[in-house]
Amino acid sequence: MSENMIRYERDDEGIVTLTMDDPGAGANTMNDTYIAAMGETVDRLEAERDDITGVVLTSAKKTFFAGGNLTDLQSVTAETAGEFFTGIEGIKSQLRRLEQLGKPVVAAINGAALGGGLELALATHHRIAVDDPKIKLGLPEVTLGLLPGGGGVTRLVRMLGIQEALMGWLLQGQQYAPAQAHAKGVIDQLVATREELVPAAKAWIREHAGDEGAATKPWDVKGHKIPGGTPSVPKFAANLPAFPANLRKTLKGAPTKSPRAILAAAVEGSQVDFDTASRIESRYITELAAGRESTAMIQAFFFDLQAINSGKLRPEGVERRQVGKVGVLGAGMMGAGIAYSAAMSGIEVVLKDVSIEGAQKGKSYSEKLLAKRVERGKMDQAKADAVLARITPTADVNDLAGVDAVIEAVFEDYDLKKQVFAEVEAVVGPDTLLCSNTSTLPITSLQEFSSRPADFIGLHFFSPVDKMQLVEIIRGEQTSDEATARAIDIVQQIRKIPVVVGDGRGFYTSRVFGTLILEGAVAVAEGIDPMVVERAATTAGFPAPPLAMLDEVSLTLTQHIRAEADKAAAAEGTTLPKGPGEELIDTMVAEGRKGRAAGAGMYDYPADGPKVLWPGLRERFAKGTQVPLRDLQDRYLFIMALETAGCFEDGVLTDTESANIGGIFGIGFPPHTGGPATFMTNYEHRSLRSDEGASKGLAGFVARADELADAYGERFRPSEWLRGRVAAGTLVDKA
Repeated sequence: MSENMIRYERDDEGIVTLTMDDPGAGANTMNDTYIAAMGETVDRLEAERDDITGVVLTSAKKTFFAGGNLTDLQSVTAETAGEFFTGIEGIKSQLRRLEQLGKPVVAAINGAALGGGLELALATHHRIAVDDPKIKLGLPEVTLGLLPGGGGVTRLVRMLGIQEALMGWLLQGQQYAPAQAHAKGVIDQLVATREELVPAAKAWIREHAGDEGAATKPWDVKGHKIPGGTPSVPKFAANLPAFPANLRKTLKGAPTKSPRAILAAAVEGSQVDFDTASRIESRYITELAAGRESTAMIQAFFFDLQAINSGKLRPEGVERRQVGKVGVLGAGMMGAGIAYSAAMSGIEVVLKDVSIEGAQKGKSYSEKLLAKRVERGKMDQAKADAVLARITPTADVNDLAGVDAVIEAVFEDYDLKKQVFAEVEAVVGPDTLLCSNTSTLPITSLQEFSSRPADFIGLHFFSPVDKMQLVEIIRGEQTSDEATARAIDIVQQIRKIPVVVGDGRGFYTSRVFGTLILEGAVAVAEGIDPMVVERAATTAGFPAPPLAMLDEVSLTLTQHIRAEADKAAAAEGTTLPKGPGEELIDTMVAEGRKGRAAGAGMYDYPADGPKVLWPGLRERFAKGTQVPLRDLQDRYLFIMALETAGCFEDGVLTDTESANIGGIFGIGFPPHTGGPATFMTNYEHRSLRSDEGASKGLAGFVARADELADAYGERFRPSEWLRGRVAAGTLVDKA
């Protein structure tokens, strides 16, 4: 008996309490220890059934159950898929036996129950949870390229109906607090404290002792009908075509597999009996787990994020610190957003601009965001007022005295930043961290005018700051480990994700993002229809197409960045050739089409409707040039990935976590790829021009890049450094 994993205790009333407590892990997961323990536990429950009144399932951990073992899931391959399918069916068989024990089983949910944890609870007859808003319940598998394969699809469809199961729980991987899950009918009962959980569960069992219905799931009763109907019901069938259509609209044609598999499993499973539906679900989860998409997404959204959040990028030996007060220099949209994020995290903010009117306008940005939160019921007015009170607008640099850190967010101009920091460093204390929110100017060059270059670091926020989770931390040549650690601490204190990169023009994210939007301009200059240019990006999985993003950042900013690069090249005695994409941008700007802020760019922005591609793009530049869709999609993916490889080669990137998370959260690299680094090392290529077999990993990536270079230009040619990494199969040598 695996009593160390699941403690089995029967009281005088015949109520068995099963307490899950994996001794080898901080959380309970569906690992081999659990599988063995649950198998033996169900055997014992069935053997002692006549002496049992009911069963309470709970946890000794802070969480109820953390779900599937992602290390095991990530290791599934086409060769081991059969073994995985058998294993999944075995786990589900245990839950089915628990569900059909003939005695009421209650889940006493003391903490988070996500993925397999919620699926475990769904196999019980009654679910009680602590009414704690910090507890999260949900099925987030879709965010990892998977589907809930432990019965989640099958049971939720039968509990809630196809539409509510899909839209409310499955297709977007929503996570709910217990009260929300209770309102949605997935949690049956709430208690105020953890101490009340097991007593409440036992009380429910006593109340339903001898009630056969309390120990029987609705779908095990003859005549059960799925709420809302199935495809065999004419009214539901008439609406069924809208499901895949809406999914295509949501995904914008992106090749993400898991939402489609979830939809298929839900609809197909609704037309058969429970056990057949469960096998259908198992086949879909097996197909996804054996695919490259889930491998990539698990790497990014679990392992890479976990490594960053746990402090892997933080220099060792530096004591953790929190800031109580920060100064934000510049109250434009970026500075105002930084001030809002800091104030929301409990930090006092001095928001400085050249005029008090400008600073107050910056504060009004927070006022509007807070008003929306109050209006939507996400915050009460008293809390909103408290957040707003933390922001002090000023035009007086002396008000910055005593701040723990300053974050400069003025225009991208070297001389302006030099002037701002000269004023600030004369006022702030010797321990104040000096941060510049620059997206392109090298931090090392900015350190030259600082009196304390070791305390000077780049903090690149993304717009809009209140919505974007990422902050790119840039180390200059003289930045100290202590400054880097403090910068990471600040970013995490304001509840954002820090990635750490080295110095260089554009750093990592801006440097790589620039290649994407320029490639869109190149495609237009080649004569490809602008709509095709945009659609290729969205169907490749990008959240927004390149021409639209070019308008958002503005064509003039692109010119400014190019001008700064030309200036730097001239200082080194070289010149940078101007490509067709840059010439097209120059032509557009010369005609007054500078981007969205100017009201006209690659798109028109009518006052009474949504943006539309400027007809002149097609009229003036489209030549009927035909390019295979896959090639155009790959051009976007590869140009960014190759530039990412260049960042590794130049030492701007030294870890794959920053590359992947920075790429996905900062510049929209398609999430299903796992990020640029994983895209390269997880790539599989089958040449369309030969009978050769598939080449995988970096070898496959390099082979496909060479094909693109042959067809579209040397910008796609892999560097000798990257070719040299093929043998190792990695971009960074493992420690």
